[in-house]
Amino acid sequence: MRPASRLAAIVALAFGLVLFALPAQAFETGSAAWLIKAETLHEGPGRAYDVLGQLPGETRIRVDRCTWRWCRIHAKGERGWVSRANVSFGQWPRGPFTGPKFHHPRGGTACFYEGRNYSGARICSRAGTVVRDLLLADRDNRYSSVEVHGSTVLACRDRDFTSFCVLIVDSQPRLDGFLDNNLSSYRVY
Repeated sequence: MRPASRLAAIVALAFGLVLFALPAQAFETGSAAWLIKAETLHEGPGRAYDVLGQLPGETRIRVDRCTWRWCRIHAKGERGWVSRANVSFGQWPRGPFTGPKFHHPRGGTACFYEGRNYSGARICSRAGTVVRDLLLADRDNRYSSVEVHGSTVLACRDRDFTSFCVLIVDSQPRLDGFLDNNLSSYRVY
């Protein structure tokens, strides 16, 4: 075996061993979030379901999916359903409606385009429009750019304004990588 081939084989073996040695947490799925306060885990989405355990407040969790009022999560080897009101998708465990309030343009329109650089089919909305789930209109995960005229748009990766959300005040010829062809809910102010 030539020295270059031997070196390549050693590097590939070392890389494989590093991947094998990584903890299972390195391959976790779901959206990163926090529990705001201690929460009881239920077997299903509601208090009528059996109790599976409890997690302390300010626990880093992964959210698999959410309904209108409940989220299926996993953390610290536990898995179950918790109240959505107790889940924070921010960088810190904070409740809703906390943090700074910004004054952004309001009262205009926003148009989402299927192609980059404002090309392809579009959907336009006026201020006051709230779209909780684009899947219901068969338009989920399609849009790649947004044109904003005198308004502000809250654009989210998942339905019901959960998971990754961005406040957009200027037109974007290409949406953020987490939103590009992943937009599921939005609100125009």
